[in-house]
Amino acid sequence: MVAEFMDGRVLSGETSIAKAGGTIARLGLLPERPRCSTRVTDALRRADVIVAGPGSLYTSILPNLLVDGIAATMSGVDAVRIYVGLPRSMSGGEGPAAGKVRAFARELAARVAPVPVRLCDERLSTVTAEGQLRGQGRKGRKRRAVVDQAAAVVILQGALERERHTGALAGELVPPEARTSED
Repeated sequence: MVAEFMDGRVLSGETSIAKAGGTIARLGLLPERPRCSTRVTDALRRADVIVAGPGSLYTSILPNLLVDGIAATMSGVDAVRIYVGLPRSMSGGEGPAAGKVRAFARELAARVAPVPVRLCDERLSTVTAEGQLRGQGRKGRKRRAVVDQAAAVVILQGALERERHTGALAGELVPPEARTSED
């Protein structure tokens, strides 16, 4: 993965990008157009629900969603919308991690249009998931191995409950920006 930052820096590698400070202007892959396995796209077409995140945004989620075959398949499924967890501080503020998630969400929205992408507050999702897993008797490594998956479920359940109770869509719509010909 390659990230171009607003200050002009260009970094490659998920770890370098994740550790860097600053606002990401554009994301891409090396090689630019990696091939996608038909097994993956077939599974996406058959899926009833696709949940991505939380977890390591730059090492497990984003690189996969930037692959053209995956994005094209996701834009062709009958998905109603895609939710992306937005990390916020307890006061509601946003730090560098939120800026990186926003950059990811913009790129994802451009790649999966017309499927709408919505950012949902993920405060306390991991804490809630940890509590649920402890309540199920999961301990130590076994709990840590699945906490990100459980937190993703908490985010999705929260979004769906808000929609059911308010009648309005949860989260903030990420407008799909037009991609340039070099993307």
